[in-house]
Amino acid sequence: MRLLGLDPGLNRTGWGVIEAEANRLVYIADGVVESSADRPLAERLAVLYEGIARVIAEHKPMEAAVEETFVNVNGQSTLKLGHARGVALLAPAQAGLPVAEYAARLVKKSVVGTGRAEKAQIAHMVRCLLPGARIAGADAADALAVAICHAHHRRLQSVLAGASGAGARRRAIAGFAS
Repeated sequence: MRLLGLDPGLNRTGWGVIEAEANRLVYIADGVVESSADRPLAERLAVLYEGIARVIAEHKPMEAAVEETFVNVNGQSTLKLGHARGVALLAPAQAGLPVAEYAARLVKKSVVGTGRAEKAQIAHMVRCLLPGARIAGADAADALAVAICHAHHRRLQSVLAGASGAGARRRAIAGFAS
């Protein structure tokens, strides 16, 4: 299944596309949609929307995942990030894709093993998990990490859905973890 991961930002929204089949993850593409800080907010959001829509049209993902907003000390920065995140949710939804959301700590834990991982650690693990990935910077690495997180969690959900009873669910989770 082809998955799109998005790491929203008003200046730079990272995107990454992977193919997920059972335990296998395959790198497809990644990049960054950039908007100019000297343009009005509405124009910047339109640029982000159009860029994400182009990625969806070109790579044809079946599902999308977006990193949730973390709260900054600066309320204005959080609000601007929220606008970009809204666009990152809207573009795939407009294309008819199911959209999942993941907290940054969960993405880091899913990819690196700890929720407090640094950007360099995330990029390193993404390269390990997706051999041949040509990562276009930290934002693209984060977006690929979101896609990887989604692949792991959707697989776990399908395993749990197929398991009946608490004992079967525990055995399924134990099998997933190994």
